[in-house]
Amino acid sequence: MRDSAARPVVLMLPGQGAQYARMGAGLYGNDGGFTAALDRLFEAYATAGGDAERLRAVWLAADPADAPAGAIHESACSQPLLFAVGYALGEALRAYGVVPHALLGHSVGEFAAAGLAGVFDVAAAGHLLASRGDALAAIGPGGMVAVAASARELAPYTGTEVVVGAVNGPRQSVLAGARGPLAEAASRLRKDGLVCRAVAGDLPFHSPAAAEGARVFREAFAGIELRLPSVLVQSTATGRPVGAEDALRPAFWADQIAAPVLFWPALDALLSTGDFTLVEAGPGQQLVGWAKRHRAVRSGASATLPLLPPQPGPADRDRAVFDAAVAALSADGVAKAG
Repeated sequence: MRDSAARPVVLMLPGQGAQYARMGAGLYGNDGGFTAALDRLFEAYATAGGDAERLRAVWLAADPADAPAGAIHESACSQPLLFAVGYALGEALRAYGVVPHALLGHSVGEFAAAGLAGVFDVAAAGHLLASRGDALAAIGPGGMVAVAASARELAPYTGTEVVVGAVNGPRQSVLAGARGPLAEAASRLRKDGLVCRAVAGDLPFHSPAAAEGARVFREAFAGIELRLPSVLVQSTATGRPVGAEDALRPAFWADQIAAPVLFWPALDALLSTGDFTLVEAGPGQQLVGWAKRHRAVRSGASATLPLLPPQPGPADRDRAVFDAAVAALSADGVAKAG
């Protein structure tokens, strides 16, 4: 086993379902790197025609009741905000001297990973996020359901309208599909004694029902310069590192809206190459929770570290969790002390 001080950092960026009210808001105005990155993204989003003021209002509402009911879980808000918070946390760590060995993003988290890796710049990110809203509008109503079962066990509940949309662990999967068929599948799951819960969101991401949204999103890449990632991006769309054949192809990024998320296979492949500190750059602590089930983490060869609390709370809790993470990374020799 390697000494913990020698473990490189892997940034893990969460996706749909991880969002909660005021996620990371306690760092805004208190951490320079985080604040500057958020401001740049909001400005780029507004320049591209996105409603940045509404995003700010939903995100920064002192009381969630002050924001439109359920707005944080509307995909039109949650998707750009998850991107923005994950991206800003990555930039905040960069300001502390943290140079990640790799980036591992879940769903829209992989899109944020691409931004952090320089596949597209901030102006392009603003345009793509604003255009992503148009793509989401092309998707019919539906959702996702997390199930404590393997993809193989879920085969009897899937078909042309409901599919396995994510593989998050050996027995942690997500079904996705249009509203009616998904509700029927969830009812059958519960009747058969399988534990399941709805993923917070209003669209059937990572299923054929999202195919039209992916097609619309492809058009948004016209004129966007795509570059090779400056750091390894372990793709949860393919389970392998993003190479030139994928990074420079707009369809690779756009089609992820409708393609399954292979988080566990991607994590397993990455952990087979070495021992790492897996740092979750986003809200919810879902990814570190799944990662803790991996044998490399259970054995102590690799470790996990969240940057934000698992649920909403006072602003000082955001700062406390983030500061503790920076202190731990500093003690490991991969970050400068604050």
